[in-house]
Formats: sequence, structure tokens, C-alpha cells
Amino acid sequence: MLLDTASLYFRAYFGVPESVRAPDGTPVNAVRGLLDFIARLVADHRPDDLVACLDADWRPAWRVALIPGYKAHRVAEEHTAGPDTETVPDTLSPQVPVIDAVLDALGIARVGVPEHEADDVIGTLAAHSAGPVDIVTGDRDLFQLIDDTRGVRVLYPVKGMSNLTGFDGAALREKYGVDGPGYADLAVLRGDPSDGLPGVPGIGEKTAARLLDRFGDLAGVLAAVDDPRTALTPAQRRRLAEAGEYLAVAPRVVRVVTDLRLPAHDPSLPAAPRDPEALAALAARWGLGGSLTRLLDALKR
Repeated sequence: MLLDTASLYFRAYFGVPESVRAPDGTPVNAVRGLLDFIARLVADHRPDDLVACLDADWRPAWRVALIPGYKAHRVAEEHTAGPDTETVPDTLSPQVPVIDAVLDALGIARVGVPEHEADDVIGTLAAHSAGPVDIVTGDRDLFQLIDDTRGVRVLYPVKGMSNLTGFDGAALREKYGVDGPGYADLAVLRGDPSDGLPGVPGIGEKTAARLLDRFGDLAGVLAAVDDPRTALTPAQRRRLAEAGEYLAVAPRVVRVVTDLRLPAHDPSLPAAPRDPEALAALAARWGLGGSLTRLLDALKR
């Protein structure tokens, strides 16, 4: 089981009231919400391994170099010597180090790679897994990793943290008309305003799916643009041709990396905390209460 950690703690932050606070009054809604979510995932799915995948760089410079607008609307402060600062609610930022410390004390692996996003860590771990993989994320970008032959699926929260929809190949085709690799091509053509990807003007999700069904993949669509015999409308041919510069670089931005060199880590799901004393101190300091207890109980089973 691979967690898109930032995606999940953002959802926890907005899904759990800010009135959930530590003894000193500091909000811990994201911390406790994430712990409760992991407890439920462990109890419901009993994974052998669980990795909290991290955005060591949420907006990698190499992606920005290809598409300068990539996630630009979410930048709070730019940095030349390291990752840009992302716009994050004031009461969420202080909770992230607490989440990291609690996961470490529990013994749940946290993995990030410099100059790469959590998506790339997830892609690499999924690609090299010997068994079935559940990817837990609120980010549709990771639908591209769905692979029925290898048992890779996505568990997607559809409302808050309480309801998960499992996406396998059949569910993906039913909703979007494409398979896993085809979803990356769909995202390129359609674009994604949340990531600053413009897409091809005039080519929406349904049109993109029809083009991919007709021509096989993005390469086939692009080949069709240059072949006057293909069944493209004049407007589609013109729009795709005008977007040629974008289409030449967007696939590298959209497709997750699957061959990273990952730091050493133990993905095994712990049955007991790795550092009970540190965990007890964190629980008292931050008032983790029933959320931590529920996760510890789930781990024992």
C-alpha cells in the first residue's frame, strides 16, 4: 500500500474540524485525521507493506523548465537554491513535521527523493513491486499507474476521508474510456488546471478519449494530424497542430517517473511502534488520543 501522503493530509485537514487541538491549543486536525485514515486502511485492507510517499520537491525544476506554468498558481515563494514554497494553510504547515515524527516513531516508512514528487516515488515502487499494489491518493494523475495484469489499483477518496472508490482497469475504462497508460495521454490532451497544464484548447475530456480510442495513443493522434486521410475534423487538426510545442513536452511532465533510485527503507507494516517512548511523548505533547490508539490497535491485529 502506497500513500500519497500530502494528498491525504490535505484532505484530512479540510475534512476534520480545526477545533481538534493539542493541549496547548495548536490545531492537530490534519495529524489526527491522517492517523484515523491510516488506521482504517490498515484494518480494512491488511497490507503487508505500507509506505508514506513524500513530495521532496512538489514542483521539480525539470518539470517547470518544460512547462513554466506547472503548478505556478500554488507558489507562495520562489527559491533558486531549492524547492519553491507551496501555498499551504497557516495552521496546516506546523502539523507536517508532527506527522513525520509520528510516522517515524511508529516505524511506518517515509520515502522521498530530491527533485521529485511523491507521484514519482509511488510510480517507482509500484513498477518494482512483486505483488499487488494499492495506491491511496486523491490525485487523479496516478490513475496512469493502474495495471490489472500486475494488480495495481487506485483507492480514491470521493468524499472527504470516509468513502473510497477502488479504480482498476475496468472502472477506469468505464469512467474515462482509457486504460492506465492511456490516462496520461488523456491528461495531456485535456489538461489539468490544478497543475497548470493548459491541454489542447477545444479538446475536452470526452473528445480526448474518443481520439485516443480511434488512434490508439498520443503518438497515433499526433501522426493523424500530419495525415490528411485521417478522420480528424478540420478544427481538431488545427487545434492539435497549433498545440504542437506543448504536446512535444507535456508527456514528460505528466508521466510519473518509474525508475528512481530510492533511499533504503523498510516497507514492512509494523506490528508495534519502533520507538514507543518517542511515540508516547508525541501523543502527550500533541493530544493524539483515540486517533493514535485506533491506529495502534489496527497494527496489532
